Amino acid sequence: MHDCGHGTLFRNPWLNRIAGFGLGCLNAIPQYPWSRGHAFHHKHNGNWQQYRGPSNLLTKNAYLELSSRSQWIYRFIRHPLMLFPGGFFYLIIRPRLQLILGLHEFLAASVVQLWNGAWRHPGSWWSWIAAFKSSHWYTAGEAVDLFLNNLVVVCSWWLMAGWMGAGLFWVSYSIVMTFSAAIFICIFVVQHNFRGSYAHGSDDWNYLEAAILGSSNLILPPLLNWFSADIAFHSVHHLCERIPNYQLRQCHEKNISLLGDCSYLKLSDIPSCFHYNIWDQHANELIRAQQVV
Repeated sequence: MHDCGHGTLFRNPWLNRIAGFGLGCLNAIPQYPWSRGHAFHHKHNGNWQQYRGPSNLLTKNAYLELSSRSQWIYRFIRHPLMLFPGGFFYLIIRPRLQLILGLHEFLAASVVQLWNGAWRHPGSWWSWIAAFKSSHWYTAGEAVDLFLNNLVVVCSWWLMAGWMGAGLFWVSYSIVMTFSAAIFICIFVVQHNFRGSYAHGSDDWNYLEAAILGSSNLILPPLLNWFSADIAFHSVHHLCERIPNYQLRQCHEKNISLLGDCSYLKLSDIPSCFHYNIWDQHANELIRAQQVV
């Protein structure tokens, strides 16, 4: 699904869209909106003024402006154990909530448009619908993908619950989806939140430096590399997102002489990465909340 979003699994764009949609239904993720958001991450990786990561990190100044209670809550919801409820929310609840809230915004805006006489001009009405931007989707294509994904996913839940029994299905499904989401969110976080990670603002941000210095490479056992489709070779992925996952290792190894400044993390380094949860915009670095005074 990730490669389909980058347009690299197939040469044909429509094959990537079709396969991406199917894999998104399997993962319960609306693939097209997800891939557009992921493309934004690639475009601004290391520019913490534009993209604050999946944890939406605060700047040092913004953190200092919080009350002691709010600072505690901020640290609590970014604790590694929160990956599990966060993962459940990310896969099971969030896409469904996005559709409901987006439709609510659309219907409310439609009522205003109709009240203002849009029904008298059908051509303009349809143009307005196609151009409508919700805070939960940005294009008509994203809205369609979000709706169809939810339709397929919810219907599959209903069918599976009827076949297996609702209790067995939801217990099994919730555990699998929660742990899988926690794993991939964890991998995403540690590949960009780590000691010494490139963390600049828009004024002096550099794409190449951000790819090499702002993306860590994980040292994983071969089996975990296979299960994660070699995404552990992450600097090369950010240098060129057009490299498919199944060629990342080869590209990394062939260009190892150019990647001497990259960071390499072991599994034992992962817990410490979650402590780097504040962006010091003056020092251009990620810091621990305990360092903020």
